[in-house]
Parts: sequence; structure tokens; C-alpha cells
Amino acid sequence: MSTLEFHVLLALASAPLYGYAIKDAVATESAGALTPRAGSLYRVLARLMTSGLVAEGEPADEPEPHPGLARRYYALTAAGRKALAAEAARLKRTAAVAEKRLRLAQGRS
Repeated sequence: MSTLEFHVLLALASAPLYGYAIKDAVATESAGALTPRAGSLYRVLARLMTSGLVAEGEPADEPEPHPGLARRYYALTAAGRKALAAEAARLKRTAAVAEKRLRLAQGRS
């Protein structure tokens, strides 16, 4: 799972969101390290939908009126929630290994 895919799933973990809100959540939660462009974001969303991790959904609250086209909301599926949890656990294990190796390397200095 790519970093952007992980952050998109993470953004959708709390509620269904529309594209621009997902982009903002990803940028915020990654502390600005990820600022996806529309094309990249929608390609990732399409991949996540094709793999059954994300589906079109309904907004959690009544959406504010929007002057343009109707917003499409995206929601995490049960499979998406499971994949997100598995990836978070994998990242946690990876971080633990890195911390252990860094402690060993500091002991040799």
C-alpha cells in the first residue's frame, strides 16, 4: 500500500468525505509531507474503489450547498477498515524495528 493510499484510507476512517476534503485531510495529517494533486488523488480513489476498500457514500452531515457539480463522497468499506488496520500494524512493527536498530547503532558510537 502506498503512503498516499494509506493516508486516504486514514482520512476516510472517521467519516465519508468528498475529494477536496480528503486532499486537505491528507495534507493536514501528513504535516504537509503529502499534498496530492487532483489527478493523483482521484487515481488513488479509483484504485481503492476497484479493490473494494472505498465506495461512494453519503455525507455524515447535511452537506453545505455547493455552486458547482454535486460532490461525490467516498467512504471506507469494511474491507478498507481491515486493510487500514493491517497497514497501521505493519507500520508500527516496522517503526519498532527501526527504533531498535537505531538504539543498537548509538551504542556502537
